[in-house]
Amino acid sequence: MKNVTKLAFAFIFLLSMIIAGCTNNESANTNNEEELVSNGDENKQDISEVDVSQIKEFKQSPMLNDKGLPDVKERLPLEPKLPNEMPAKFLQFEIGKYGGELNTVTRDPKWDADLFVMSNEPLLNTPGILGEEVTGNVLKDYEVTEDQKEFTFYMREGLKWSDGEPVTTEDVRFAVEDVLLNEEIMPIVPSWLHSGGNAQGNPLKLEVVDEYTYKISFDEPYGGFPIALAIGNWRGYNDLLKPAHYLKQFHKKYADAAELEKLIKEAKLGEDTESTWVNFFNYMDITEREMSHSNAVGFPSLYPWTMKEMDKTYAIYERNPYYFKVDPEGNQLPYIDSIKSTIVQDTEVVGLKTIAGEVDFSRETTALTKMPVYRENAEKGGYEALLANMHVTPSDVFLNQTYNDPVWREVVQDIRFRQALNFAIDREEIIDSLYFGFAEPSEITDSKLDLDKANQLLDEMGMKKGTDGYRIGPDGKRFSIPFEVQAAAPDIVPLAELLVEMWKEIGIHAAVKTIDGTLWGTRNTANELKASIMWTHTPLYYMSDYGETFWGPLWDSWWQSGGETGEEPPEHVKKFFTLMDELQVSTPEEAKAVEEKIREEMKNNLHYFVHVEKVKQPLIVNNKLGNITDKGTAISINFAGEQMYFKE
Repeated sequence: MKNVTKLAFAFIFLLSMIIAGCTNNESANTNNEEELVSNGDENKQDISEVDVSQIKEFKQSPMLNDKGLPDVKERLPLEPKLPNEMPAKFLQFEIGKYGGELNTVTRDPKWDADLFVMSNEPLLNTPGILGEEVTGNVLKDYEVTEDQKEFTFYMREGLKWSDGEPVTTEDVRFAVEDVLLNEEIMPIVPSWLHSGGNAQGNPLKLEVVDEYTYKISFDEPYGGFPIALAIGNWRGYNDLLKPAHYLKQFHKKYADAAELEKLIKEAKLGEDTESTWVNFFNYMDITEREMSHSNAVGFPSLYPWTMKEMDKTYAIYERNPYYFKVDPEGNQLPYIDSIKSTIVQDTEVVGLKTIAGEVDFSRETTALTKMPVYRENAEKGGYEALLANMHVTPSDVFLNQTYNDPVWREVVQDIRFRQALNFAIDREEIIDSLYFGFAEPSEITDSKLDLDKANQLLDEMGMKKGTDGYRIGPDGKRFSIPFEVQAAAPDIVPLAELLVEMWKEIGIHAAVKTIDGTLWGTRNTANELKASIMWTHTPLYYMSDYGETFWGPLWDSWWQSGGETGEEPPEHVKKFFTLMDELQVSTPEEAKAVEEKIREEMKNNLHYFVHVEKVKQPLIVNNKLGNITDKGTAISINFAGEQMYFKE
C-alpha cells in the first residue's frame, strides 16, 4: 500500500536536496555514534581521562568580578566535577569562552523543557544517557555491597548551594527523614525508593556516617538504584537532597509556630489550595520540575543557572556563582552567563521566532515537518538545523485491553486480532509520509506488511465482514476502534488518520477524535480510553517504560498495588511485569539480558504496536554555539548546556 501523496513526495525531495547540500557537521547520516567529532581543531579534546585534582588554578566569568564574592576556589568543592554529559565518542570537548545570553522559547509559562534539560542535575550521571555506566555528578562517588542491598555515597566536600551555604549530609537527612518519610508531606513514598523498586517493598533506610558520607539500604537487592539516581524519569537530586538551612523555616518541626502561621497567611497559594503548613511547605520547596515557576527566585539550588526574574512574557536565569563543575583548564562552568526563556502562547509564534534567528537553542519545540523551512531560513537566521536521534519511539499505538466493555475485551485481548492489525500497518508509508525517510521499521515487533495474513487471522476469529465491508464483532455489530488522541506531537494525529485507512483495507473500522491534553490524561487515568497513540521510552531500558498504563491500566494498577486495586492480569502479562521489575533492579551489565527477554515477550504477545524507531529530531542551534554535535540523541546534547559557549 503506497498511497503517499504527491505533496509528500515533493516534501521528501526538497528535504533530501537541502540535506545533500549540508556541511559535514549537518549530515543527516548520524547513525555511526562511535565517530568522533573532529574538524582538525587542536582545541578539541577527550577530557574523560583528565585528573581534576591536578588543576591548580581556577578562573571565573568576568560577570562575577566586583560582586563581592569569595575567591572562585573557595566557591568550588575540593574536587570539582568535569562535565561528562556527552562522552568523547559523541563530542570532543572544546575549551570555551565566557559570556552571552542564550535564548530559548516555550509555550508553557511554568515549563521550559530545553531549560530544564540543560539545567537539571542528578546525584549521579550516565554519559550520553546511554545507561552503560554510572559516574558521580552532584555526588563525588558511590560504592555498592556485593549483595546490592547497601549503597555508600560520598559527597563533594566544599560543595555549596547557590546562596553559598554548604551542602552536607544534613541536607540528605532532612530530605529523607523530614520530607520523604514524613507522612503528612509524603503519604506514599515513591515506588522507586522501595526495595525491589516497587511499592510492595519496604522503603529505603538512611544512615548518616559523617558530614559528607551516608548510606542507603534496602531489604532486597537493588542493582538498578544507581541508574535510577542518574537518569530514571529525568529526576534530579531533589528527592534525596534539599537545602535544609532554607526549608526548615517552612517546616512545622523546626519553624516558630506563630511565624510559620504568619507566612502561610501571607502566601499566595491559590484559591483552590488549602492554607496548611504542608501545602505551604510544598509551595516553597522548588523541585527540578518547578525551576520555571515564579517562586523559584531566590531558592537555593545546584543548577548552572538560577532564576533571577520572571514576568508573563519571559524569565531570566543567571549563572550560579557556586556551580560545582569546571573545564580541564579550571574555568568554572557554565560558559554562558544567562538564559532568557521567552514565553509565547502560539505554536506558530514559536516557529516564526525560530526561523527569524531569535532562538539560540531549540529541541523540544522543533518538528521534522518544518525542516525544509528551518534550513531555507538558516543562513538568514544565523543558525544551523541539525538532525539527531530521538530518545523515544514517538508514536506507539495502544489498544486498552482492560477497557470496561466485554465485547471490546474479547476482541482486543485475542492475540490474533493484534497480530492482524500489526500485519496491516504499512511502515514504509508511515516513514515516507510522516517522517520523510528519517526513521526505520521497528525491530521490537514484526514489521512485515502482509494483508493476506491479516485477513486470514481475522477470518479465523470469526469476524466476518458486513454489507458495508467492515468486520462484525462477537455481539453482531460492526467492530470499531475509536482513537482518542491529543496533539502532543505533530505526528500523532496524522498517524491515527493513516491507520484508519490502513486498517480499512482488512475490514476494521476506526475513527479519530482529537481531544485536549488535560482531558486525555484524565480519561486515560480513569481507564476511559479504548485506543490512543503516545510516545514511550522503549529504547531506554532504565526507564522501564513499555506503555503498560495505556494498554493495560487496570492490570498495571493491580501489579503496582499488590492486588489492592485494579484487576488481576493474565499469566503472560504477569510474566511481562515480572521482567519489568527485574529490569528496574538490574545493573547496567545485567540489564541487557533482561531487556532481550522483554523484547522477546513483546514479539510473542504484541502488547502494543511499536511500528517505527530511530526517528530523527531537529536541533536548532545558533551558528556561534560551540560544543555542539549531531551525534548521539538530541536530548543528550541538550543535557550538556553548561559546556555550550558563544564563539567570537
